[in-house]
Amino acid sequence: MSSHQFAVSPADGPIAITGASGYIGSWIVEDCLSQGYTVRACVRDQSNPAKVDHLRDLVNEDYRGSLTLYEADLFAPGSYDEAFAGCAAVIHAGATVGFNKESPQEVYDGCFTENKHVIESVKKSGSVKRFVFTSSFAAVGHPRPAGYVFTEKDWCGDNIEGYKGRWSEAQIPKNRDIAYAMAKANSEKFIYAEAAASGSFEALAILPLHVIGPLLASNHDQPWSWQNHIKYMMQGRAYRGGRDGRMLWNAVDVRDVARAHRLCIETTVGSNGSRYVLSAADRSGELFTWQLQALLESLFPMVETVGGEPMAGDAPEQATYDAPRAYCLLAKQELDLETIDIETTVRDTVDSYYALGLLNT
Repeated sequence: MSSHQFAVSPADGPIAITGASGYIGSWIVEDCLSQGYTVRACVRDQSNPAKVDHLRDLVNEDYRGSLTLYEADLFAPGSYDEAFAGCAAVIHAGATVGFNKESPQEVYDGCFTENKHVIESVKKSGSVKRFVFTSSFAAVGHPRPAGYVFTEKDWCGDNIEGYKGRWSEAQIPKNRDIAYAMAKANSEKFIYAEAAASGSFEALAILPLHVIGPLLASNHDQPWSWQNHIKYMMQGRAYRGGRDGRMLWNAVDVRDVARAHRLCIETTVGSNGSRYVLSAADRSGELFTWQLQALLESLFPMVETVGGEPMAGDAPEQATYDAPRAYCLLAKQELDLETIDIETTVRDTVDSYYALGLLNT
């Protein structure tokens, strides 16, 4: 079969989305509904209004698609069998490992367990033609000199000499960052191999970097999330990440990330093993913390104090390591992805916090 034969459209039947109640997953649901897809949204608990009410609210006369909720558990074998049966595509945006207090080895092993169960259900379906995996830029990034521009050709295990030999799979039991990165990268390779061996479906991956943009539900304000860091800055507090709040933000809009997932099931260019970094479209989307702080101040002049990093006049007190640099050029080229400008993304992020009552006006 050629990539044309694996490409999916709304006419090919329902599609399933795992992690549908999450920040990225919810926007994938929204985008697919807007394009007329019959969506099976997989959640862990459809009786939890905080997790699913915003999904039900998406079903309205403005969208051509339809929505059905399915309960499933990533750690339960066969849990997705019913949801995937008869589906033309699966978008796997769900993940439970890596955001809690697991040990590094538990992060690595748990990621494989989740993905193995999902792939088993995909193969059982006999109908899925396209599988899209939400990986992470962590699967690409690895120690490189400042200013190095990463692309889809990079893998996190490429430079085992990095960090004086500490950046390797041998360090998985000792380091959560390495465990998470290697889990995402090796999960990608596992999924591509399973698809190739099957011959009945293709697998592609989206690798997002710093995802921000509007929230669809209060539950999306997670303390580890990049959007939460922006809320923190809008509250006048120093940004909590990096060294003394210093970092390079390489921002991508959550709506662009969602749209890229849908375009992956539709593409006739991408094929099994295609992976797409979702990051800034150009240098305008790469902001050091002090530049993001200045942008927030210009967009919301009514806010008395916007937090950021320590400044000395109009310049930061210390320089920030110039990484990670990456651009979503391949997604724009092969998926025809059109991206949202950074000012709109930042403004809409903050506006959604105000609309949900998570920031005081």
